[in-house]
Amino acid sequence: MTDAVSPASAPDLFADYRLMPGVADELFDRDGEMRPVWRRFVERFSLLSASEISARFERGNLYLRDAGVFFRQYSNDPTQEREWPLSHIPVILHEDEWAGICRGLSERADLLEAVVADLYGEQRLVRDGHLPAELVAGSRQWLRPMVGVEPKGGHYLHFLAFEIGRSPDGSWLVLGDRTQAPSGAGFALENRMATGRIFPERFPRAHIHRLAGFFGAFRTAMERLAQSPTGQRGATAILTPGPSNDTYYEHTYIARYLGMMLLEGEDLLVENGQAMVRTIEGPRPIGMLWRRIDAAFADPLELNPDSHIGTPGLMETVRRGNLALVNALGSGVLETRAMMAFLPRIAEVLTGRPLAIPNIATWWCGGAAERAYVRDNAARMMIGSAYAVDLPFDLGAQTALGGAFRSTGHASIEEWLEAEGAGLVGQEAVTLSTTPAWVESPDGGDAEGATRSGGVVPRPMTVRVFAARTPEGWTFMKGGYARIGKTGDATALAMQRGGSVADVWVVSDRPVKPETLVPAAHGDFRRVSPGTLPARAADNLYWLGRYVERTEDAIRLIRAYHLRLAQTDNPSDARLQLLGDYLDSYGIDVDEPFPSALIDRIEWARGCAGKVRDRFSTDGWAALNDMARTARRMTRTVRPGDDAARAMSVMVRKITGFSGLVHENMYRFSGWRFLSFGRALERADALAGLLATFADPAAPEGSLDLTVEVADSVITHQRRYRVETSRDTVVDLLALDADNPRSILFQIQRLRRLVAELPRATEHGRLSPLARAMVPLESAFLIAAPSEIDTGRLNQLRRELARVSDLAGAAYLR
Repeated sequence: MTDAVSPASAPDLFADYRLMPGVADELFDRDGEMRPVWRRFVERFSLLSASEISARFERGNLYLRDAGVFFRQYSNDPTQEREWPLSHIPVILHEDEWAGICRGLSERADLLEAVVADLYGEQRLVRDGHLPAELVAGSRQWLRPMVGVEPKGGHYLHFLAFEIGRSPDGSWLVLGDRTQAPSGAGFALENRMATGRIFPERFPRAHIHRLAGFFGAFRTAMERLAQSPTGQRGATAILTPGPSNDTYYEHTYIARYLGMMLLEGEDLLVENGQAMVRTIEGPRPIGMLWRRIDAAFADPLELNPDSHIGTPGLMETVRRGNLALVNALGSGVLETRAMMAFLPRIAEVLTGRPLAIPNIATWWCGGAAERAYVRDNAARMMIGSAYAVDLPFDLGAQTALGGAFRSTGHASIEEWLEAEGAGLVGQEAVTLSTTPAWVESPDGGDAEGATRSGGVVPRPMTVRVFAARTPEGWTFMKGGYARIGKTGDATALAMQRGGSVADVWVVSDRPVKPETLVPAAHGDFRRVSPGTLPARAADNLYWLGRYVERTEDAIRLIRAYHLRLAQTDNPSDARLQLLGDYLDSYGIDVDEPFPSALIDRIEWARGCAGKVRDRFSTDGWAALNDMARTARRMTRTVRPGDDAARAMSVMVRKITGFSGLVHENMYRFSGWRFLSFGRALERADALAGLLATFADPAAPEGSLDLTVEVADSVITHQRRYRVETSRDTVVDLLALDADNPRSILFQIQRLRRLVAELPRATEHGRLSPLARAMVPLESAFLIAAPSEIDTGRLNQLRRELARVSDLAGAAYLR
């Protein structure tokens, strides 16, 4: 960081940093001395002016916005997104302390593996009385179909996250084990990218351990896990619940980062006990899935029959050992909150020693003695469901904290414990350590009139630590992310409640060796295939092309309407009547200056793009979002006539800019072909509809000029024909000109070329049904004269194009 500002003139950014009695702090030790690992950072940060801090923080925020980083906020609107809530000051830990944390958590990871293997294997822990049978059987996370199933690779757990916090005495506690489908690793990467924009200097960056090595090691481990028993390489993928999930962005980010397919349940099918991916080339086997959906939803046949996001038969392919899952189905039972009451004793039974890093003190209220203890100490307890899988500070309505209910559903804690004891657990209400966090000043300055935009204050925090199984054992991400409370209240840590997330720097005393996912160059390189394209991804790209083209067509038609409304000031004009009726047939109400139906079309395009975020450029996604924001803003201000026409001109520029950005920069693989195929088919259909209506002999005067204008071919017409528009010139240009990208023939020829480049375009030496359908279409328009392309022929073409769409869907998109 810059040394341009002298210490004397620097604002006292830590003036409001006051340690809390009985609370450990990350910046200061128990003696009130600043921890050495923080000192150089604080010295440099304190030299920054208010404007420098603001500019740096905005650089980080801008990176996250441009990258499209968000998390899904659960609400009545399943698509509501919230910007990623970055806490700009990192949590800093020394590498020696981090190494001690990882050693302790490695022991815990082995313990968790032993427990879950026993629960689905010999079940000695239950038989010998170390775990209550009713606690295991009563958990919805324990899956009976997994009993007796040995997972492929021999292990249940491959990727773990541990939520840890520092207790008042300075030691670390485990607050929760994340074994079902741990989230946050991808967000940790984005946090690191953002803080790199904020603090780009060699120090501290050269001394911070990187994260890439962790992901590289885990990717290699997953590839080995995917291999067949004969050593044949298998495909790997990430299994996501879909765009409505709160961490969907992370799924897409990791898929891009690691070069893995991103699949949903409908992308898979099971044939003869083998999991297969539906691809445009037909079903292809898959060997490993990094599961990001809860296990109960993975298979509606054997698990949750109400699941709409799973794959029927998935359990059977796991049972046969043909598919590895990260993590195994049923591993979520370890997240059950009451499990923590028994893990300390189980550790001593299995290993002969206590846990190196203990978990938060927990009592299962199914026993009389434990129930009485929790009742007598309720004032310093969190009491809630024994089967809950959320973290202790993610308190729900049915939780008592400090002896008081958070809701009014029960008469007293004592009666609650007696009535539902076996279903309840008490946990010590630990006091979390605090860490520096930046808080903006509400008035932009302090009482003395200093121009300080904010200051550093202590806020409660937890750290999430990630571990991955490799052939060499557990490896840990050297960093991670920390959840930061919005206030001093530790229950406000969750992002859903306004908390934020900070990068975690693991710092060395000396520069660390850079790590990257890029392999070292050894001799000649070789190109890697872009990979398999799932049918669902192809389907979404195809419809993205159609919706974007459909939106552009609507924008041009609406602009033409309002230009003529501004010219005539007469809604009864024959051209306006025809144009209004034509738009109405597509659900567009011209009485709305900026029709809501246009917003819908943009949202349909966003929906398709959102489902292929792993295959979609960040700039393309940002351009699409910008267009959607602009459209929503305009709906509130646009007036009919010239104002609406200008608004549509803005939208034309935005959507054509998006189209150019995507189509010109996208790699020419199968995905691009389906996107282009959808766009070409939609344009050909739109041109046919336009000509059938506005080039019809019965259309009012001026309709031909309107047609050429909407087709964006005014200048071309003037240069090609040098006469006024006539039906023959308009049809010749917009239907039969093979050099005009705004003509039907041009798009048909484009469709034919795209089909020829798709898999299985020829079968047994003959054209496929889809390829054969294109031949008579192209031939008919190659030899036709303008006079032959009447309204009836144009409507027939639209039916033929619909059949082409059906053939493409049957061949590739199902």
